[in-house]
Order: sequence, then C-alpha cells, then structure tokens
Amino acid sequence: MRQSTDRILTTHTGSLPRPAELIAPLQAKDGGEPYDAASLAPQVRQSVTEIVRHQDAIGLDVVSDGEHSKSSFTAYLGTRLAGLSRAPEPYQAYKPTRDALAFPDVYAENRVMLAARPRPVAKPGAGRRWLRCSGPIKYIGHAELATDIANMKAAMTATKAQEGFMTALSPSNLEVFYRNDYYRTPEEYLTALAEAMHEEYKAIVDAGFVLQIDDPQLVTYYDRTPGISIEDCRKFIALRVEILNHALRGIPEDRVRFHTCYSTNIAPRASDLELKDYIDLMLKINAAAYSFEASNPRHEHEWAVWESVKLPPGKVLLPGVVSHCVSLIEHPELVAQRIIRYADIVGRENVIASTDCGFGTSAAGDELHADVAWAKLDALVQGARLASAALWGRA
Repeated sequence: MRQSTDRILTTHTGSLPRPAELIAPLQAKDGGEPYDAASLAPQVRQSVTEIVRHQDAIGLDVVSDGEHSKSSFTAYLGTRLAGLSRAPEPYQAYKPTRDALAFPDVYAENRVMLAARPRPVAKPGAGRRWLRCSGPIKYIGHAELATDIANMKAAMTATKAQEGFMTALSPSNLEVFYRNDYYRTPEEYLTALAEAMHEEYKAIVDAGFVLQIDDPQLVTYYDRTPGISIEDCRKFIALRVEILNHALRGIPEDRVRFHTCYSTNIAPRASDLELKDYIDLMLKINAAAYSFEASNPRHEHEWAVWESVKLPPGKVLLPGVVSHCVSLIEHPELVAQRIIRYADIVGRENVIASTDCGFGTSAAGDELHADVAWAKLDALVQGARLASAALWGRA
C-alpha cells in the first residue's frame, strides 16, 4: 500500500454514482430476478472503464471500480454465498434507531421526501429478495469476482493511477442483512461467514489490488440497538473484530484497509457512537489503514482524539475530509486544514485524504447528486495539493 512520501495522496471509500441504465439490471441480478446477463456484462465493463478514467482525470491517486457491478455494497453477496434462500416473509434487518426514536418527525419527513424523489425504475420485485441463511454458508462467487477483477485491471491500464482497491463486505454486516435460521449460535454463523469471505478477500489481494473491508456495523450497532450500554457495545465490537481478523488470516496487513462509517446520510445523527469509545478496538484489526468519518459536523472535532492515541508503527489514517451527508461542497482550503490537522499529529506520510463514506452506496439513487459528488472529490484533490504545499514547504 502506498504512503504519502512526497505529497498527500488521495482516495475515496469505494462507491461512486452509477449510470441510470445499470440500476434495474443490477438490482435484478443481485436480487435473484431474471435479467439479460449478455447485455449487462459489457455495460458494466464500460462503466468501470469510464469511472476509473474519471477518477484519474480529476487526480485521485488510489482508485476503485466504483462498485459499478453491484446494486449495493451489501446486496451483491446474495448471489455469491451458498446457504442463502428466500425468506418466507419480508423482515426488517433493523429496528428503529436511537436517532429515529429521538427525532420521529424528522425521519417521517425524510421518508416522504425520499418517496417523492424521481429515480430510475427497476423491474417489479428486483432487489426485493429477502434472504436468510437456511444451510451451510459457502463462497460461490468466484466467477463474478474474477470478472470484477478483470474489469478493474483492464480499466487501470489506460490511466496513470498506480494503485487500485476493491471493496468487500465484513462478516458482521452479512450477519445482520442475512438472517440466521440455520446455525446454532451467532458465533457459529459469524465464523462460517468469515470462512466464506476469506476467499473473496484473498482473491482480491492475490490479484494485486488493495482490499478494503466495508464495516459500517462496527459503529452503527450502538445507534441501531436502543438501550444497549457502551460497555455491551464494546463487547459486540470486540467479538466482531476477532471474527474479521480470522477472515483476514494469512493476508498481509499492508494490502488491507478498513472502512467504517455511520451509514445514515442527512439525519440528526445525535446518537452516533463516538470515536473515543471504539478507537482502541478498531486499531486491533489486521489492516494497514483505517478509514473513518472525520468531516461531517458530528465527527469533525474527533481529530483531537488522535492526540492521545498513538498510531501503531506502519499504520496509515484515511480520514474523511469531505462528507457524503452534507450537500455543501467543501472549500479546498478547509479540506487542506483538515488534512494538516491529522498530518501534524500522526505524520504527513501516514495520512491519505479520503471521503467520509461512499457517494453511491446503493443503486437506489438515494445519495448526493452525482454532480455534487464529483465536485466534492475535486475539492478533495485540490485541498490535498494545498496541504502538500504547506506540509512539504516547511523548513
């Protein structure tokens, strides 16, 4: 994994806005519905090529495929794991959050606004396949993953980008999205998921890419479990860190980066778990880099936490210096200030400028407008250049 040896490098958290024409077929594919595979394959390949070129054109250093072969960062595994089947009835993966309970009118208004927003229309039933674990979990996504890897490799050959990364979901997020109706205990289910995901993780690294683990559940569990204490939440996190490390066994740390976030976009977010309450547990994950929210108004102040927490040797921070939950486009000078704060604490070579979360985390069209997303990424690159000039220009 590259480090910022002579300037601040830039990246993002993986997901980027998808073309409208991909939404329906991707939802159908990941939802187990009929779709035209022969037509979708070249569309995805072309979309990945264009999204990688776009990242390269604005000056991002470490690029991804934008997750353009996936309807969302979670649903794609519905076709890559054996042992899942359609649930007999729809079910809710999450109960109302602390935030939703504290601000019911705000969330009710947001649902109305979201329902009224124009978005591309998917086929009836596409992406609405409620899955559960009903048998032994086994990874069967080798062919799909091989195609993703081939598309990414081909796309990067026509760019200046020197490093690419690919995202993969953590076992703990699979645990919540695909209900367990087979294994006797949560620990047995998590272990089976870890064994399966190890195959995806290893294949990505063996292909020459940096692996990014996506794990919002690490920090959203507190908000999504009203009544739980910080102590009990830490026990929840500790077990899942152990499980994730099992899934990462044998994979070099310097080929792994870890991303966690709070999932929700435009919301009060008054119940987000604070960095100080999980930072020590996150640093136990066998990764070389840690990506986290650092620029939205609920978490920007948490840069100061790193003043009292020593970053282990060989580790890198990927703080979000532009936010996915604020429509305002950050000024490059503000981005530079955010970068410099971290560089002054942990060392400029140990900071890569990133985003709080993805700009297209699903194909539902719920996120920031694509034009805003790209403008934010441009501000990130400009801010990194300003920060580099300041950090490397010092006597």
